[in-house]
Amino acid sequence: MIRLNTLKPAPGSRHRRKIVGRGEGSGHGGKGSTRGFKGQTARSGDSHMKQGFEGGQIPLIRRIPKRGFKTTAFRTVYSLVNVGDINAVIAQPGEVTPDMLRSAGLIKGRHPVKVLGDGDVSKAFVVKADKFSGSAKVKLEKAGGRAELIPGAKVWKRAK
Repeated sequence: MIRLNTLKPAPGSRHRRKIVGRGEGSGHGGKGSTRGFKGQTARSGDSHMKQGFEGGQIPLIRRIPKRGFKTTAFRTVYSLVNVGDINAVIAQPGEVTPDMLRSAGLIKGRHPVKVLGDGDVSKAFVVKADKFSGSAKVKLEKAGGRAELIPGAKVWKRAK
């Protein structure tokens, strides 16, 4: 019967640590101690080089010309929700906040909320969000509700 105190790794799955630089008899020693002969990688403590290091030559990443500019690091990322989804999931007309949308499972995370106009609205919702599309505002007002911007909303940036 297998018990926790009798568990062992499969035979051959664990390897002995390679001990180098301890003479000919160790099997990993002698002249080069598995490091080859001379040079930067054979020396003690000098063998770590930055990724892309080319021995002092100008690295490829610096030789290739840089073009363009990407704003992905500075853009605001929104949690998106459609008015049709709000209408389908939230039963009672009234005020709808981002916390209610999170608890209903319509959005995830702590990003600012943008309401889009896909779907139909049959209830008078007062939706509070960080941003609205034009069609979402029109549909909410047509159903007797309104779109309210959250004052002083935090603007979250995408991490680099």
